[in-house]
Amino acid sequence: MRLLLIRHGQTPHNVTGALDTAYPGAGLTELGQRQAAAVPAALADEDVSAVYASPLVRTQLTGVPLAQERSLEVRVREGLEEIAAGDFEMRADQVAVEGYLGGLAAWLHRDLDHAVPGGTTGHDFMARFDGAVRSIAGAHGRDDTVALFSHGAAIRVFATLAAELDADDIEGRWINNTGLVLLDGRPGEGWDLVRWTGDPLGGAHLASVRAHDVTGEAIDEELD
Repeated sequence: MRLLLIRHGQTPHNVTGALDTAYPGAGLTELGQRQAAAVPAALADEDVSAVYASPLVRTQLTGVPLAQERSLEVRVREGLEEIAAGDFEMRADQVAVEGYLGGLAAWLHRDLDHAVPGGTTGHDFMARFDGAVRSIAGAHGRDDTVALFSHGAAIRVFATLAAELDADDIEGRWINNTGLVLLDGRPGEGWDLVRWTGDPLGGAHLASVRAHDVTGEAIDEELD
């Protein structure tokens, strides 16, 4: 199965740098709407058979243009949510940013016992996200292509661990709004990384300002 993990379009909190991970979350900015509108054409060569999104508003809004263009519906699936910021929720200060990203870095180095303060461990996150992916895979064939609209930190951590990449393999890799990570495989059989597109699918001209985008920025860059 080809799994298209697509990050949502820009939100107001991506602009301010606030760690907005709780339900229902913010909607899209005008740029975010343009980023979402550009996704269908960018995926013209992909035979997408289903579109899924997390329960947060921003992923569903981002998935609508692709779903409508393919005469599909956006299916909301629990488990695809962003990694909870815990005690750092809605904060944008340096302590919060480094605390949150430090937790993600620990997971990428396989310390899944680490917990974001007030949040969850890496084990908890992977059980949640992988469980959602397994449920989706069970509803589709081996040759299907499925689009999952999710979140920057969640996509990067899941893809790295599911494809058994080394933390060094993703050093310096970011995922801008409507960026893409493409995996091929099946749950239980393993996943291969096919493509990592950090820029928006519609092109670099639609890129958000990365300097303020905590969950999309390369983790090693933010912690330097």
